[in-house]
Amino acid sequence: MKAINLEKMLPADIPPGEKILWFGRPEPVSFWRRAYRADWVAGYFMLLAAWNCASSAIDSGAVAATIVTLKTLGLGAAALALLAILAWLGARTTLYVITSRRLVMKVGIALPIFYNVPFTQIGSAAFRGYSDGSGDIPVALVGGQRIAYLTLWPHAKPFRFKQPEPALRCVENAREIAAILAQALSAASGEPLNVPAPAKPAPTDPAYAATAAA
Repeated sequence: MKAINLEKMLPADIPPGEKILWFGRPEPVSFWRRAYRADWVAGYFMLLAAWNCASSAIDSGAVAATIVTLKTLGLGAAALALLAILAWLGARTTLYVITSRRLVMKVGIALPIFYNVPFTQIGSAAFRGYSDGSGDIPVALVGGQRIAYLTLWPHAKPFRFKQPEPALRCVENAREIAAILAQALSAASGEPLNVPAPAKPAPTDPAYAATAAA
């Protein structure tokens, strides 16, 4: 990952006494596969191609089936390429920052939006790891705080529409970053916190392991 110029990307200077503990971006390939659901799209077009091939073979013969299959796979490849471009642009224009007092998220490809989430507004944080070492770190907001899911997407815990949870999506070394956030939340709240090392779940395991509470 290339170096990030924080002075150019943050909306304002970090005030005195506030320390930057970590900053980074989504890992593009993981972002493409998980946030933009490339694996699901690929699976859908493969099933569709198989169905079209079988149907055309029965109705029109092998040549027609081959042509229909290639067209379907071509559409799938185009869809995946478009998602890959969006994921790359999304990862490149995103900035996640953990400071000693807050979580900062700069998101948006065409129109950047900054979210400053003080630790006092975070009730808990969670961790979900993937097989490639990347992972998601969503945070639950408290005190009536709410950010619209559509303005957050894809930087939100998937399918949490009623009470959206901002999330650091598909970051590399997610386990270590979750521990940094947990320790920062603990220090900000003044309460000691024992941070367990979350066991890496299977790629298909949707469970989230809680790692911190303010």
